[in-house]
Amino acid sequence: MERIRVAVIGVGHLGEYHVQKYKSISGVDLVGVVDIDRERALEIAHRYGTKPYFNHRDVLDKVDAVSCVVPTEAHFEVAKDILSCGIHMLIEKPITYHIEPADTLIKIAKDRGLILQVGLVERFNPAIVSLRRFLHAPIFMEAHRMNRFTKRGIDVDVVLDLMIHDLDIFLHLIPYKVKELHSTGLSVITDKTDIANVRMIFENGTVANLTASRVSTKILRKIRVFQKDMYLSANCYKRELDIITLDSRKRDADGYPTLSAQKLSFPDSDPLMEEIRSFVDAVRTGNKPQVSGEDGRRALKYALIIMDQIREGCKEFKDIRSC
Repeated sequence: MERIRVAVIGVGHLGEYHVQKYKSISGVDLVGVVDIDRERALEIAHRYGTKPYFNHRDVLDKVDAVSCVVPTEAHFEVAKDILSCGIHMLIEKPITYHIEPADTLIKIAKDRGLILQVGLVERFNPAIVSLRRFLHAPIFMEAHRMNRFTKRGIDVDVVLDLMIHDLDIFLHLIPYKVKELHSTGLSVITDKTDIANVRMIFENGTVANLTASRVSTKILRKIRVFQKDMYLSANCYKRELDIITLDSRKRDADGYPTLSAQKLSFPDSDPLMEEIRSFVDAVRTGNKPQVSGEDGRRALKYALIIMDQIREGCKEFKDIRSC
């Protein structure tokens, strides 16, 4: 394709950012924006010089690819219409609420040779991309993802809202199955889980601890990795990576190995732009997207197991290899 015609379906807070990115990518024509809120569709269309639509079906014969940024409860029905019309799709996380609908979308995309990419944007964070380069045989990993409370995202549990990013990262970084899992959580403001903690043990012995909260007093998005000769700390919010390395060849005055520190910073990076650019490239080339429908399904699978354990009041580790 010399030029790719795109639309954004759902132009709320996050959807508008998708519109901004498409407008700045060479070779992409933003032919319209869609929202069932007519005033919002008109506002965004006017702001970015494109055409408003009020039903997603009205734009599908005019585009090659779309971003689907509608509320999660509408993901399946809207996404099914998109893929059934032969349109490539970037769908925001989580791919769906349940596994069976996710499988249906993946099958439609596969049968029709379409790109289905899931919007797990932290995979494109340069701190995480760089961390992966230094990773080897991690022993323990932990993630803390804390947000202040807002009304955005409360249509889903904090596990689907925030923790799913770190689930996807850990499942991507550790190429082994999860053997055991223990989850706990509680509701604070909403009627869903607002704070969750999970401990995962992979078949190779790596242990991962994840905490997510959407009722914090500050924003924190950190991933730490401990391995034999190195400590890594990725600050996803500030887009920085700290690398502490043990150098057994150099000794201090008491004969102990020394530590050296290095910081990598990426202040001008834009993970959402990289995500959307990678989607456009996948549409243009036909190559597998960096975060596929299968990746989105895998993160959803573990998120649902975690949510079930929290509801059941899990008191011990559970072997989940048969799940």
